[in-house]
Amino acid sequence: MTSNCLHIRVAEQVARTPDATAVSMGDAHLTYAQLEAQANQLARAIRELGCQAGDRICLFLPKRVEAIVAMLATLKAECVYVPVDLDSPATRVAHVVQRARPMLIIAQARALRLLSDLRAITDLPPVFVTDRAEFDAFEGEVAGDFGSLASLEDTPLSGAHDSTRPAHLLFTSGSTGVPKGVVIAHDNVAGFLDWACDYFAIDEGTRTSGHPPLHFDLSTFDIYGALTRGAHLHLVPPEMNLLAPKLADFIRQNELDQWFSVPSTLTFLANFDVVEQGDFPTLKRLLWCGEVIPTATLMYWMERLPHVAFTNLYGPTEATIASSYYTMPAPPASNLETIPIGKPCAGEDLFVLDEALSEVPDGETGELFIGGKGLSPGYWEDEQKTAQAFVQANGKRIYRTGDLGHRASDGLFHYLGRTDSQIKNRGYRIELGEIEVALGSLDDLMEAAVVGVEVGGFEGTAICAAYVAEADRGVSPQTLRKTLSNLVPRYMLPGQWVELDALPKNANGKIDRPALRRVFEQRMAAEGNE
Repeated sequence: MTSNCLHIRVAEQVARTPDATAVSMGDAHLTYAQLEAQANQLARAIRELGCQAGDRICLFLPKRVEAIVAMLATLKAECVYVPVDLDSPATRVAHVVQRARPMLIIAQARALRLLSDLRAITDLPPVFVTDRAEFDAFEGEVAGDFGSLASLEDTPLSGAHDSTRPAHLLFTSGSTGVPKGVVIAHDNVAGFLDWACDYFAIDEGTRTSGHPPLHFDLSTFDIYGALTRGAHLHLVPPEMNLLAPKLADFIRQNELDQWFSVPSTLTFLANFDVVEQGDFPTLKRLLWCGEVIPTATLMYWMERLPHVAFTNLYGPTEATIASSYYTMPAPPASNLETIPIGKPCAGEDLFVLDEALSEVPDGETGELFIGGKGLSPGYWEDEQKTAQAFVQANGKRIYRTGDLGHRASDGLFHYLGRTDSQIKNRGYRIELGEIEVALGSLDDLMEAAVVGVEVGGFEGTAICAAYVAEADRGVSPQTLRKTLSNLVPRYMLPGQWVELDALPKNANGKIDRPALRRVFEQRMAAEGNE
């Protein structure tokens, strides 16, 4: 039986197809043998710098082939990688660094400004860089660079390589304003791959996309689904996300067999009408996950690509990539038809439970809970949050998703919405409470609240902020947005703003969020009629 350790599975594939292309982006590409050799050398450098099994290594790397090398190298050194969103403000990244307590940072020049800003906020460990010359102006400790790796042996390190250990930490939005670190073990990823790679027929020669950012857990399937099966991973340049024709050309020119992204990307391409009838002749499968796909978007794609299989995947980061799937048997009959999240993937369990954690009858609404191989060990060094989200029911450890759903009489599960203030916007999972905490830190505001309003299409759920300003401050939404951009990532910035004399309250004195949603719904409807 093959190991569940991801780097060992990749190494086993290297032995089978050493000369095949493993990963490429633009003009940069690595064969399986080159990827293995460079990862082994970097792993040795990591060990020589004093990193031990279980130590965390933060990756301040943009999406590129070097980042894939760094991920594998970290695993080979028996360490845990923490991918960092380079577009997040330094104040938020500081929380990630402080909680992960890395022994090392691996960085590329694009992260230089962010790292310099971080040094003014928190202590940083040594930095290993892709190009030392690009870090001449950096005042922190540079411990080494990729240029020095050629002198190191390119054979694997020996070690225990325990698949129950964490492979990586993925930091997601936290309701308290502090990002949560989701622990993902090798076994969690391997469990999903065992099903997914067979179901989607990923094998030697398959050409797959790498569209999501590397700090987003969907990328885990792209990377290891490809590299453990001998496929060719085509990393999609992030700048193409705003260029619909170029994104479509990317699929055509690279003759992709499989595309995987969040639905908002598919809606973006559909809105610009860049998909022709019978387009992408090599494409066999189109997968999406992370949010609800607008039915009109799916109809657009399925009508134009009758030769492609379309699969909806569902699951939070805490359950590793996806827990259920539904492959469309035919195009939707109308844009009012909802798309099921389907049935559990092999090795996964899905439940619809009430507040007492008892199963509800088919057709009745309850909260979706997940169990099985993909279930994360919990949140990094946070027993309280782990105990709240991962509970026991009927002798099984299950995860409370916060999603509402039901199981239909045909056994298929359906997603119905959120039980809390967490939303999906452009594929990102966002805790509105984190934005509220950031707004609450601004001196010019007396109080503020953030709600989500469903708008469909590319945006999905609009982020709407209502605020009460301090007297005579003259605060404008433009000013607030600019200030807030220093505290939260761009994708968390509200798109709708309203200043009120007072926030509406309910009988308990709490902010009346339904009333706030109605305010924004009326404003947005009025704007749409102008």
